[in-house]
Amino acid sequence: MTLITLIRPPTVLAKWALSSPTCPPIGLAYVAGMLTDTGYKVAVVDAVGEATEQMLPTKDPRFFAHGLSTEEIIARIPAETTVFGISCMFSHEWPLISSIILAVREKFPKVPIIAGGEHITAMPQISLEQCPALDICVIGEGEETMVEVVDALTSGGTLDGISGIVFREGDKILRMEARARIRNVNDIPPPAWDLFPLSAYLERGYGFGVNRGRSMPVIATRGCPYQCTFCSNPGMWTTRWIARDVDAFFAELKGYQERYQIDNFDFYDLTAIVKKDWIVAFCNRVLESGLKFTWQLPSGTRSEAIDAEVSKLLYLSGCRNITYAPESGSPRILRLIKKKVKLGNMLKSMRESVRCGMNAKANIMMGFPGETHWDIWQTHWFCLKMAVFGVHDMSISPYAPYPGSELFDVVMANNRIPEFSDEYFYSLVADGFSYDFRSTVSYSEHVSDRALGVHRLFGLMLYYSFAFGLRPWRLIQAIRNALGERQESRFDMALRDLFFRLRVKES
Repeated sequence: MTLITLIRPPTVLAKWALSSPTCPPIGLAYVAGMLTDTGYKVAVVDAVGEATEQMLPTKDPRFFAHGLSTEEIIARIPAETTVFGISCMFSHEWPLISSIILAVREKFPKVPIIAGGEHITAMPQISLEQCPALDICVIGEGEETMVEVVDALTSGGTLDGISGIVFREGDKILRMEARARIRNVNDIPPPAWDLFPLSAYLERGYGFGVNRGRSMPVIATRGCPYQCTFCSNPGMWTTRWIARDVDAFFAELKGYQERYQIDNFDFYDLTAIVKKDWIVAFCNRVLESGLKFTWQLPSGTRSEAIDAEVSKLLYLSGCRNITYAPESGSPRILRLIKKKVKLGNMLKSMRESVRCGMNAKANIMMGFPGETHWDIWQTHWFCLKMAVFGVHDMSISPYAPYPGSELFDVVMANNRIPEFSDEYFYSLVADGFSYDFRSTVSYSEHVSDRALGVHRLFGLMLYYSFAFGLRPWRLIQAIRNALGERQESRFDMALRDLFFRLRVKES
């Protein structure tokens, strides 16, 4: 009988990163759900979920691997495995993941190895060239493609004609045509969470969002209709946004709450709020049900549909954390990166969210190609406004040329990336809560690396001095929450993660 073993590798985080979200792998769980629904037997090795408290050194002393060691992963793989599926979502994890693939190949020399995820989608050719042990790359949405590939491998069929893959055939690397997006998202089987060590995440309050108890990851929509040039989403998902049926989605949430005693839901959507009528219908469905839980939007959220009416409904239905993504306070830079947002309207939306009782966070980036010091000073001024308006948290990340994004091609054309080395991939750890400002890299020809590091440090100091100066009780509350079992903001989570990593280092 065919046995497909899916591997979720350890996560890689910078030594001095303050935030290190430990998330259940919902993408891999969806692939597992599709395979089991088709009739295949699936085993899972979740390197993070099986070792949530383990931090290991990598070959680069600036980074940790969070999860099982390579040897521990190999030891957990069933001997009867006939196909491997390995997830590689983030490019900065590729050096470690490629070494794991090589170790798997050494132990299982004749078993096909398939990889998927955002990094693989952005760089399939490079991935196959740099890792000879890798056989097949799945591009974009993986559920339907993975089933077709496994069908072909187990039946002795050919991979030619299967859309959405790049694969090795002898000395050649062949690329098939792109696969169309799944149109009826309501027919996709639910994630096969029974195959994963979900309790390890739930019992420790781990998740992508803020720790508000037993947190379950969910996806209400797929895709994003926007074309921000720094984002790899258009290449991974295209710009087609599809929302699930409100009643079906709510039924999934209700089932999770009953089965796993869920306190909170983390929405892993790329852009959950696009259409006002959908989010209003969802909030009303929650209110009509009488069920009590919190939910949050930890990814960058568009502000167009979040007015006073929607903000009130979000809070009443349980939404407690919301993340905005203005990215820049410079209208010129917003135009260059195709970030179609009106800063004035976003500030109004932020104010309404805070007034209604939600905890608001904002994502900022600096160091874009073409960005000037004046552009950055405009961003500082916008951040100051956010602090005055009551936004609770803010991160300032250095722009990183992420594979698969439009700006990545611009940086490549300007010869700013000489080679796809481990050093380049590690440089993509652009964590806004990292305080190792010495390693900040600027991709602007007008702003030096050192100057960008100073801007990031100054921006955070400016913002938080005003944010806590105007509301000093928040700082006391943040320290108390960081030391407690539940947190209310990203700042609380960053302090908690720092305390944990310092304890690990001391031990």
